[in-house]
Amino acid sequence: MKIGTLIHIEYEDNQSSEVRKYRCKIIEKNNQGLIIDYPINVNTNKTSFLPIGSTILVTYVSKDKAVYQFRSIILERVNMKIPALLIKLPEKKKIKRIQRREFVRVESAIDVAIHSLTKKFVPFTTVTEDISGGGLSFIIPERDILTIGEYIQVFIVLPMNNIDSYYISVEAKVVFIKSLKSNINITSVKFTKITKIDQQLIIRYCFEKQRQARQKELQ
Repeated sequence: MKIGTLIHIEYEDNQSSEVRKYRCKIIEKNNQGLIIDYPINVNTNKTSFLPIGSTILVTYVSKDKAVYQFRSIILERVNMKIPALLIKLPEKKKIKRIQRREFVRVESAIDVAIHSLTKKFVPFTTVTEDISGGGLSFIIPERDILTIGEYIQVFIVLPMNNIDSYYISVEAKVVFIKSLKSNINITSVKFTKITKIDQQLIIRYCFEKQRQARQKELQ
């Protein structure tokens, strides 16, 4: 992990048992651990204070696009030019690699709007078949409306916690088109321009969907 790395934090409130999610950046490192700026609540988009001694789950994406997770503790507040926190960095063996090469892909019907970068077609709204941090698949009204290799703009309405939604805009390249037996046409696209924050929100959404699916299997 380098200075400037964006990380996501999950913190469970002991009183309400609510799991709250935050994002922040690594701004310094020392022998004790990582110094991060004050976390921003992903739902309210407001800076938050987490109690010293809190146990947190940290997630980040490395340069090779793999996702890592580890548990940590907020050790203390740090006096710097901006408000900061020191969190414990665990031993390397306790940092879990979630994926190696590809992003986790989950089946999910998410509302999206598709726009042409060259005004080739009239924008249309549809739903996804699946999504990952690297791309998504969606239903298209006609097979010939898109072509492989074409670049498009995708506006995603990403639901989080069944309460709030994030509006994400990405550029993507059409990599595959298929027709199903039910006369439904599916297009797969790969993200070519996406911010790190938006990409990690999508990754977090995919992890949440996976966790929900596992919980249903155990019931």
